[in-house]
Amino acid sequence: MFHFIKLRKIWYAISLLVILPGLASLVLQGLNWGIDFKGGNLIEVRLEQDVRIEQVRNVVEKLGYGAARNIQQSGANDFIIRTRELTEAESEKLISTLEDDLGSVVLLRNERVGPKIGRELTFKAIWALLIASALMLIYITFRFEFKQGVAAIIALLHDVLVVLGIFSLWQIEVNSAFVAAVLTIIGYSINDSIIIFDRIRENMKMRKKGESLEDLVNVSLWQTLARSINTVLTVVFVLVALYFLGGTTIKTFVLAMLIGVTSGAYSSIFSASPVWVELKLLENRGKARTA
Repeated sequence: MFHFIKLRKIWYAISLLVILPGLASLVLQGLNWGIDFKGGNLIEVRLEQDVRIEQVRNVVEKLGYGAARNIQQSGANDFIIRTRELTEAESEKLISTLEDDLGSVVLLRNERVGPKIGRELTFKAIWALLIASALMLIYITFRFEFKQGVAAIIALLHDVLVVLGIFSLWQIEVNSAFVAAVLTIIGYSINDSIIIFDRIRENMKMRKKGESLEDLVNVSLWQTLARSINTVLTVVFVLVALYFLGGTTIKTFVLAMLIGVTSGAYSSIFSASPVWVELKLLENRGKARTA
């Protein structure tokens, strides 16, 4: 039987190879913040004629005001356009260009999102991440033990760093949907880790005499492996379909979910349980020295 735990240093090395370039990119070039974070304009228009969303995107991109993914259809002929922060003259030029290319336009709203709101959103996202992690640590400590809670949080940090690193390396735009995706990833990943920890706890009660902790955890991983793979594949199939068929407005969310779900399945098996084993072995060595 393939031994996951005895090869844990290899899994740590693979994680570092994925995470370290992303961390370097975060330090050197940071994230590509969208208007939700750095500010911009949110313009909603209604066109009198039947128009495809691609036509609206072509006009906005031609003017250089924003990317195609920042435009979404909110009604039959209603469109929400997110752009960089525009002056009054640039806003008027956008409306006049839409009228010239696509026909009569009714301006429903033109709201400016300042960078202050973006900073507030960033602050709240970090707080949401910290509060969620703290509550999960408390829950896992109550249900299992503190060391398993620490191992699970380390696995969650692994997933968040993987997603942030990839988005930074490829400079994929980060918006409010990205924050929602990261929080969803955390919930998914912790669920998988808890299933594995629950099986470890059950096997601990029936632990054979002389059976090492590493062997027991390895058996537990094998017993839950099929369930973990089937679950992640089911989610990945849906996300892949959404990525290619769901439209550009949700691509950031879906891409973050795809990366995070895959990383979450990996970290639950190759990070959370091995890290817990490391913590338990350190505890046992400490007790032996004390004795």
